[in-house]
This record gives sequence, structure tokens and C-alpha cells, in this order.
Amino acid sequence: MASSNARIATVRILQRGYVAAVFLTGAIFMVFYFSVQYSADITDYTPQINEFENYNQLKLGIRYTTQVFSEPKCKANMSVADMKDFSSLPDVIKNFLYYRHCRHFPTLLDQPDKCGGVNRSKDVFLLLVIKSSPLNYERREVLRKTWAKERFHKGAWIRRIFILGTMGSGEQMEKTNKLLKAEHDEFNDILQWDFSDTFHNLTLKQILFLQWMEKNCPNAHFLFNGDDDVFANTNNIVEYLQSLPDNDESKHLFTGYLFQNEKVVRWAGSKYFIPVQIQESNTYEPYCGGGGYLLSGYTARVINRISQSIAIHPIDDAYMGMCLSKAGLSPSSHVGVKTLGLNMLCKGTDNLEPCYLRDLLLVHRYLPADMYLMWKQVHDPNLKCSKN
Repeated sequence: MASSNARIATVRILQRGYVAAVFLTGAIFMVFYFSVQYSADITDYTPQINEFENYNQLKLGIRYTTQVFSEPKCKANMSVADMKDFSSLPDVIKNFLYYRHCRHFPTLLDQPDKCGGVNRSKDVFLLLVIKSSPLNYERREVLRKTWAKERFHKGAWIRRIFILGTMGSGEQMEKTNKLLKAEHDEFNDILQWDFSDTFHNLTLKQILFLQWMEKNCPNAHFLFNGDDDVFANTNNIVEYLQSLPDNDESKHLFTGYLFQNEKVVRWAGSKYFIPVQIQESNTYEPYCGGGGYLLSGYTARVINRISQSIAIHPIDDAYMGMCLSKAGLSPSSHVGVKTLGLNMLCKGTDNLEPCYLRDLLLVHRYLPADMYLMWKQVHDPNLKCSKN
């Protein structure tokens, strides 16, 4: 009887062991199955920016998406209020100093495929980087139809992107952002960050763009960087760049309307006022006027990297000069760039002179209607101009 009971107990133990073995085998199979599934779908995984110390080091095999990466809002540095004579500064300067340390802001509208991806960005000969304000819809529309039209000219691809921040608050900001989203969806040319689009934040806008370029369009040959109210003869720009020795984007180029030995404005009532709390020296490094200048992809990458060690300055074109100086590079002057207008001496002439514009690279500044008219007239095959 005892031996019979022992046999029954033994059978039950073996049965339980069998069930456990089956369960364990099933669990192992499920783990293996989901591991295979996960590895099969890994290329569809889009990482969040804060999961990586350096997003630029990701392998290029990850597919591009239109997803906007999240960045935490930068907080004010209230300790700057302890600066000497801080309380006497204009409010716009105080606000600049509070947020001067901020270099990363959330992206609201992105264009990661503007240059066709990292590997194909080398096919972009000229990238038009146009500083625009959220409310300047009419200017952007005219530029899309005139000099900023994306096209193929003399064997060179021209691409366009507008860079913007935000403006207003509440319903006004919401309405403006909806308009920009509509433009973004239709034209694929809006790059927007969540910071206030003001004069003193123009340098921040440039820094954010250079970060974007390093990640999304690092191999573009040349860039035009300018305002949305300039007349840029992009056909002439392409031909000028193609005429350069070796036509090589890997060499330094930064040219436009050159300013040298410019004095820092110390009058608090000026738009360009810079107190000693921002810059102690009284003279700027040589720089090209921010209305419009040309630079090579190489120089853009150098500025992006060197800017990380230079405190942000509210005058964006002067800041570019500071970066060039620290990198041991110099800006140059181009006779065809007129960021201060034509300033012609002939009586009765002004900026609305297609014969003068025909041979230039850039003239600043124009209303949208005048811009459209001049583009049409400059490219009129029947335009007749005297040799004088």
C-alpha cells in the first residue's frame, strides 16, 4: 500500500514538472518571438531627442520623419540682476541678459528633408536661408514667386527655407502659428522655433539654424543668408559662386557688404544700443551686413562649432564677425552686395532701376510689390539698358 502511494506521488511530481517545463518553454518562445519582431521594426523607431547625449551621432539608417523633437523651455537666469547698474538698463536689454544663456528651444515646425537627407544634401548647391517674421506672409509669398523660387539654374539646385520664431500671445499667436503651419504644409519651407521673434533674438535664430543645418543639411555647398525684404539676384549669385576657383564648398567663403572698425553704439535710445555689460570693447570685429551675405558650407560649419564657446550677442551680423575672428577667418567685401541700398548719385534714379539691379547680387530693401515688379523687369528679355 505504501509503495502504491509512493508511485502515485511520483507520477504527480513528474506531471507537475512536465507542466512547468511546458510553461517555461512557452515563455522562452514568447520572449524570442517579440525580440525578433522588435528587431524587425527597429528602423521605424524614431528616438526622442533627450534619449541621446548627441543626436548627431545617430546612424543614418534611421528613417527621417516629420516628428518635431521636444526641447525643454529654457528658464531665465535671474542672477544677472546682480550685475553692476543692471536696473538702469532698458527692459529689452534686461530680457536679453536673462535669457542670453539659452541655446536650445522647442521646434514647432521642422523641415528635416529639405536637403533630401544628410547624404543627398551635397546635391544642394545654394541654400537660401531667409530670416522672416511670423507676420510677413506677403513677403514670403512674393519671394516664393521671384528670387527665392526653388529651381535648377545652370546645373545647380537652389533650395529655400524661412527661419522664424513666434510672435504675440494667446489667440493672436495661435492664429499666426496656424498660418505658418498652413504654409509649412503647402510649401515645405518653414522652420520655426518656440522663442520670441524679436530684433535682439536674431542671433539666437542664426544659432538655431546652424544647429539644424549641421544635423539635416551638412553638405550643402553654399548658403545665402539674408532678410525677407532684400532683392537677391539668385541667378547671378549661382553664376558668381560657380566662377570661384575650384568651386569648392570645403573652402572658406564669407562675403557681402563689409563693415570694418564699426563702433559699438552706447546711446541707450538706439535700436543698436549695446551696454558694457554685454560688450566691453568699443569696436566690433569686421563683419558683413546682415541684410544678406554668402558663405560656404565649410564656413557655416566652422561658425556653428566656434559659436558654442562665444556668448550670444544681440547684433547678429556683428556676432558672425566675432565667430569668424575667433576661428582665424575673415569676411570679405563684394561689390555686388548693397545692403545699404543703391545710393546712386544720378539725379532721378532710385532702387527701382532694373538696369542697375541686373548686374548686382543683392540690394536692400524692398516692399513686396516693388520686389515683384523688379524681378519681372530685370528678367524681361526686352529690357534695354545703356552702357552707361
